[in-house]
Amino acid sequence: MSAELWVTRLETVSYADGLAFQNCLREARESGSIPDLLLLLEHWPVYTKGRRSSSDELPMGEQWYEMQGIEVAETDRGGLVTYHGPGQLVAYPIVDLGPYDDDIHAYVRQLETVMIEALADHQVPAQVFDGLTGVWTAGQPPIPSGEPGPQGTPVGPASEAGEPDSQARKIGSIGVHVSRGVTTHGFAINVNNDLQPFEWIVPCGIEYVRMTSLAREHRAEQDLDAFAATVTGQFGEVFDREPVELDAATLAARSGASLPAA
Repeated sequence: MSAELWVTRLETVSYADGLAFQNCLREARESGSIPDLLLLLEHWPVYTKGRRSSSDELPMGEQWYEMQGIEVAETDRGGLVTYHGPGQLVAYPIVDLGPYDDDIHAYVRQLETVMIEALADHQVPAQVFDGLTGVWTAGQPPIPSGEPGPQGTPVGPASEAGEPDSQARKIGSIGVHVSRGVTTHGFAINVNNDLQPFEWIVPCGIEYVRMTSLAREHRAEQDLDAFAATVTGQFGEVFDREPVELDAATLAARSGASLPAA
């Protein structure tokens, strides 16, 4: 019989509040007082910097981004700079890797599989490329285009939303952290979110990346709650867990964590 996986869908929360909630839940998981769990949520606009991030990935300077209403946050996750905002599904698995806690690459491969299978269920074929983080739509590996972006930031060649071409676009990002065998952070999939903020940075350190979303691929807004349910099901399949939905208040009461402000 599969072990339980608690699944909680939160409202849109600030990055700082979401991170504090994650850390409280991680401590509860480390102590064994709660089982593995999956948080699904959206963030208010924020650029998050990974442990290896450099200032080159934020070419406008942090003050400029803040003037656009986008927070810049430091994190302890792997990976480089990325963007989160309303309409993007963010998934934070807080799971005990047990005897496999030293094989982070295998865990990341499992997360990629969850993303690829969930996207396939919504008629968007996806893939991964060696040496590039995250999940990409069908097509050839991205290559530099030489086209200048905002303030000289390189981007890929422009095309109309949904217009087929040979170059893959990035639709999902991954960045994880493991402490005492328990994971935090996770992955994000673009569903209905504004893609413009990605054009103001060097996403995940890849200058020539082209971003997309479920809405862009389908040329129509998508049901984010339905997609979240698909991700939950695929996560259960890939990690051999039985999803059990908990509302946020019940999760807070059982874990002892304070709910983040909406």
